[in-house]
Amino acid sequence: MTTAGTTTDEATLERRLAEVQLLLFDCDGVLTDGGVTWANDAIEAKTFHIRDGLGIKLWQRAGYRAGIVTGRSSHVVALRAEELGITIVRQGVQDKQEAVAEILEETGLTWEQTAFVGDDLPDLACIMRCGVGVAVADACAEVRAAARLVTVLPGGAGAVREVTEKLLQARGQWQAIVSRYSA
Repeated sequence: MTTAGTTTDEATLERRLAEVQLLLFDCDGVLTDGGVTWANDAIEAKTFHIRDGLGIKLWQRAGYRAGIVTGRSSHVVALRAEELGITIVRQGVQDKQEAVAEILEETGLTWEQTAFVGDDLPDLACIMRCGVGVAVADACAEVRAAARLVTVLPGGAGAVREVTEKLLQARGQWQAIVSRYSA
């Protein structure tokens, strides 16, 4: 069904995007391209996309929360979270759905008020349960099929920024943010 150029599914997605208060994401494959680099001295390195970081900061400045839920544990993730002011960080998580449920209990938010961005099977349950489940463009087929939204950009290449823009656009806040930078 189409109304004024918008399908019912698109209108439902826009409504769901506008209801999100908490943006959660996996790290490897979402905030990074999924690669892990080990130096000879056993130091782990990851590359994060700078526009993802600004997108997260803009989301937070607009009054919303963000968090990382990842299956691996890495000092680099803790450093990046601290740099971005992300206080919701769960590393070494074996059951992401359980971890998100705990976060929701702590924050007083609901699954419907939450968006989860993932790329692989450990993210699937959260993507299916959240108000807005998001798959990055290069996510596995099962995650892309389950997601309400699939990004154009792959993980580690601006996908999280793409999501923050869509969330802020759905609230009518994006243009004001852009205007502050062009003034």
